[in-house]
Amino acid sequence: MKENTIDTKENFAFPEGFAERMQKMLGCDFEAFCAAYSKPRRAALRINPLKDTGNLKGKIAAQFSLSPVPWAKYGFYVDGAESSHPGLHPFHEAGAYYIQEASAMISVSLAPPRYGEKVLDLCAAPGGKSTQIAAFLGGEGLLVANEIHPARAAVLSSNIERMGIQNALVTNESPDKLAGRFIEFFDRIFVDAPCSGEGMFRKEEAALTQWSEDYLRVCADRQSSILDNAAKMLAPDGVLVYSTCTFAPEENECVIAEFLSRHSNFEIMDAEISHEGFLKGNPLWVNEFSTLDTTVEGLEKCVRLFPHRADAEGHFAAVLHRVGTPRKADVATKTKKDTKQKRQTPTVQWKKPFYEFARDCLSVDFTQKLDVRPAAIFGDNVYALPCTTDLDGLRVLRAGLHLGSVRGNRFEPSHALALAMLPTDAQRVYELSDKEAVAYIRGEAIAADAAKGWILLTYQGVSLGFGKVSDGLIKNHYPKGLRRNLA
Repeated sequence: MKENTIDTKENFAFPEGFAERMQKMLGCDFEAFCAAYSKPRRAALRINPLKDTGNLKGKIAAQFSLSPVPWAKYGFYVDGAESSHPGLHPFHEAGAYYIQEASAMISVSLAPPRYGEKVLDLCAAPGGKSTQIAAFLGGEGLLVANEIHPARAAVLSSNIERMGIQNALVTNESPDKLAGRFIEFFDRIFVDAPCSGEGMFRKEEAALTQWSEDYLRVCADRQSSILDNAAKMLAPDGVLVYSTCTFAPEENECVIAEFLSRHSNFEIMDAEISHEGFLKGNPLWVNEFSTLDTTVEGLEKCVRLFPHRADAEGHFAAVLHRVGTPRKADVATKTKKDTKQKRQTPTVQWKKPFYEFARDCLSVDFTQKLDVRPAAIFGDNVYALPCTTDLDGLRVLRAGLHLGSVRGNRFEPSHALALAMLPTDAQRVYELSDKEAVAYIRGEAIAADAAKGWILLTYQGVSLGFGKVSDGLIKNHYPKGLRRNLA
């Protein structure tokens, strides 16, 4: 048995002190809570509607046994994932779905974005909630997906690309830096706050080993600071969703109660969905686990997931509404000292090669959709921006849709562009067989009788990448950093 742990009756080793807290919180439910930890976790995924040209669910269900996650649109449990893992399938590489804990789907499901809104995912890595948000936005509006840690931000950016999202900015900034730039700007903000991770004990060893009551308080202080910065960026009448994957009241009801005591212009909203497995927030825990001596209304509207009540890991979410009349918001004016990356003004030097490529490879409708977006170049790379917001001074990893790069007088399309396309967006399409798709992801060329030039490669109707035909071969342009053997 690990040091600083105690065994439950089901032999799951909880950190010392944790079981006693949970027994105090759950009372007669504690035995059922412990018993849940003797059961294996259920894998889950979300189907990507941005890639669905018809019956995508049926195509995926032909590969894996799916059953609905009751609180999540597009969410499904994957039974038997141990023997046939969905992460080792061409559909995954094509962004047809995102593998995500069922519990992690709850916060966006409680207050789904509306078509065309400006949305911020403030603590976004690895991208589960951002890609779920994008599904509801439907390619319109603006999604800013932010992550403060550079390595995790890179993973976030990769997942945004894989899922074919065109209207996202991926930033690598601190919440206070963003709060100084996006004042009262967003219609909806999601804060999936870094937490002690109690709800992930079955999944993450680090959550078990780092747990302590002192660490809960450290997390709560950090969460309060993040929420205060989020409040500055939310427009009047906007919605702020706070969530954690922990059971600790210090990080949940107490954080919300203390936030509301500091921000009288916020209130707790009812969630848009309900489920028999949801438990309500507990206002009594505020008095028990914090020093707050005022009563806060509405804490019972918060939502909790416990593994013995729902087929999911632990989670907490609260939907907050900023009271006020909606009004147009602007980004704060930048100062010269903020400027770190200079965006170049688009010129005909990139336009001519791009439109020659578009004439030969893209449909007229898709080219027109790209034309309505403002364009920018960073070095030789061309982006279609989702908005006209000034990005100077921000660490931006992905400035919308990366179209490709200009190499002298020719244009080379990006992998991101291919993944953002539907088969109908291309003039030339080659449908890969199962064997060819695996070979393509491995980095191999594909034998094909096709005309010379760029061609969009698809797998069961889902775009997978570009190839370039020459002498009876489709030369492989799958990024070298993404190549792997799925067998």
